[in-house]
Amino acid sequence: MYPYARLLKAVLTFRNAPALPITGTHVSQHICWPWDIDPWMELNNGRTLTLYDLGRVPLAQRTGLAQALRANRWGIAVAGNSTRYRRRVTAFQRFEMRTRCIGWDQRFLYMEQAMWRGGECSSHILIRGAVTSARGIVPPAEVLTAMGQETTSPVLPEWVQAWIAADATRPWPPEF
Repeated sequence: MYPYARLLKAVLTFRNAPALPITGTHVSQHICWPWDIDPWMELNNGRTLTLYDLGRVPLAQRTGLAQALRANRWGIAVAGNSTRYRRRVTAFQRFEMRTRCIGWDQRFLYMEQAMWRGGECSSHILIRGAVTSARGIVPPAEVLTAMGQETTSPVLPEWVQAWIAADATRPWPPEF
């Protein structure tokens, strides 16, 4: 089940937090609960992806993206991701989540998130997000204008550009 209670808590906790620029970093604290673990007694990889929502939604609030989405009746969707898992997180362990937008191109926003425990990164994700409307994908420049933000993206890191290029070669639909 989706963690609606935790999402509500995150939204309420950060409703009055200081505003962030579009590339600002949102930091939040979390606990791995027993319902988050898998049969190997660690944070389930699928649940990790769901928990990353708990960082992106407050980031959207703090940058003004959530307000622009509501005002324009837009939605937002994950259009792709790449995740690395490097350290275990087990039941009742606390972890810090860091979330930020690192840039955009003509179609997508790119965000990175990481979970940290004791100074070590346990997982890291690159998210390609699309703002959507009834007419399709909304160009990020239009979204940023609605947010009152600068529309010129920072240069995307080389590893992000390489991921975008590699993903563009992936066949769609899958060939099996």
